[in-house]
Amino acid sequence: MSSSTLFHLFLLSSLLFSCLSYARLDADDFSYIEGSPNGPENWGNLRPEWKTCGNGKEQSPICLCDDRVIRTPALGKLRTSYQAAYATVKNNGHDIMVNFKSDAGSQFINQVQYQLKRIHFHSPSEHALNGERYDFEVQMVHESQDQRRAVTAILFRFGPSDPFLSNLEDFISKISRHETNEVDAGVVDPRQLLQFDDPAYYRYMGSYTAPPCTEDITWTVIKKLGTVSPRQVLMLKQAVNENSINNARPLQPLKFRTVFFYPSQKSNHDAI
Repeated sequence: MSSSTLFHLFLLSSLLFSCLSYARLDADDFSYIEGSPNGPENWGNLRPEWKTCGNGKEQSPICLCDDRVIRTPALGKLRTSYQAAYATVKNNGHDIMVNFKSDAGSQFINQVQYQLKRIHFHSPSEHALNGERYDFEVQMVHESQDQRRAVTAILFRFGPSDPFLSNLEDFISKISRHETNEVDAGVVDPRQLLQFDDPAYYRYMGSYTAPPCTEDITWTVIKKLGTVSPRQVLMLKQAVNENSINNARPLQPLKFRTVFFYPSQKSNHDAI
């Protein structure tokens, strides 16, 4: 781990210690603290409808390792048609989410159109690339007309501020102070998140990463990393419940699943 990363982690820890009083939401139904009674290893026992968290066969997140994927150019270039749409920003105690209230566009997978519904934020990243978890992860949740679900994830390392989050800072600040748990964010443009030209990506079948851990989710994880500032991550951590400050579920076993990899056609930078 680089000295720069260590410094950023120290800064986040120090500032969080002084700001924990901001995060007192009544969201104690489950926790991200391993070893706690309602921690990740116990999610499946907390409610009958959450049993898949404990006995599921295709759980997420996972480690995406280049020596265990099937290189599949036939997956094709990522097909998206996102657009700016009206949205709210909501604090549910476990994470901050953007809920789209109008048509935010869609993604096409295997000729099926998946409408973008909401965006979630996690720190550190939930997925790992070649054994390494990064500083932050954005998850774009989609649904098709026949209720199939797909999530596109982008991982981030510390660096320059992310422009998408920059546009949401005022709204996140309001729900961090607990004036309300949901605010109107006006028009939000998801295209700011996926500005990569023909990115390489991983594709596998998994689950939602929080209860009820619903399976049969088509995951797309972009290989190229984005950048986010430590201040932006701190802003999100301050807003959530204390037991969700590090809201990344432990890595789940791959079991018998196959992970496919689409190599970018633009350059060899993301090839394996």
